[in-house]
Amino acid sequence: MDYLFLIIALLMLIVGILGSVLPGLPGPPISWGGLAFIYGCNVVPLNYYVLTITFILMISITILDFIIPSKGTKLFGGTKYGVWGTNIGLLVGLIAPIPMGVIIGPFFGAFIGELIYDNKNTSRALKAASGAFLGFLISTIGKVIFGLGLLIHSIYLVIHYFFK
Repeated sequence: MDYLFLIIALLMLIVGILGSVLPGLPGPPISWGGLAFIYGCNVVPLNYYVLTITFILMISITILDFIIPSKGTKLFGGTKYGVWGTNIGLLVGLIAPIPMGVIIGPFFGAFIGELIYDNKNTSRALKAASGAFLGFLISTIGKVIFGLGLLIHSIYLVIHYFFK
């Protein structure tokens, strides 16, 4: 049973990292589930401290994934229209069947929102949309780092407890 848990865990950790970049897959929760499966193995002692801290980090990263792109828009001079456009674009990008919808959705959402606010100032709209894109990149990098951290920790646990 331990080896089945181990295989499931490693698959979840890899899919979690992929889900941090690909739309439609919640990367951090899948990665955390993989870590939980590792700790579910009989040979690995359960560590509530690690599971709790990584769970809190996973929840925080998942919430920040929705906040950071709109903060990037605001930081780059976007108005409330741009922030709303970013959030709407993010949601549309999540459900739209277009490739890279999660990436281009917030960008175009912020751009269109800023153009609704002031259709004569395209340079400001483009700057706010760039902030949304930068926020998306920062959020994605954070999710990938979290997933890689859980994978490295899990590999350590496997080496330490499975191959003694």
